Amino acid sequence: MNTRTMVHRLPLTKARINLGSLVRRIHLKKEYVILEKDGIPVAGMMDIDELEDYLEMQDPGLKKQIAEGYAAYKRGDTQPARDFITELKSEMSQKKMRKAKKSKV
Repeated sequence: MNTRTMVHRLPLTKARINLGSLVRRIHLKKEYVILEKDGIPVAGMMDIDELEDYLEMQDPGLKKQIAEGYAAYKRGDTQPARDFITELKSEMSQKKMRKAKKSKV
């Protein structure tokens, strides 16, 4: 899927007047907006999902985990998706059981 990212430049005053529709466009169409004051870029707007992804990528621990996972993939240390999902479901049910035991105490 080859999508083209739309980046728009907009004066702050115009953005303020059209804030609701601007936010809706950013969220639904995944557009980016650069806000300008007197023609100078001062801020940017993007969808919250992308911002959260960006902020997560600033975490050194997460970067290390991704690098380790990629290295394992390149070495061939993989497992079938079905096995992985079964393992996750097992872990989730164990957590629910522990949580239920704690709430009874």
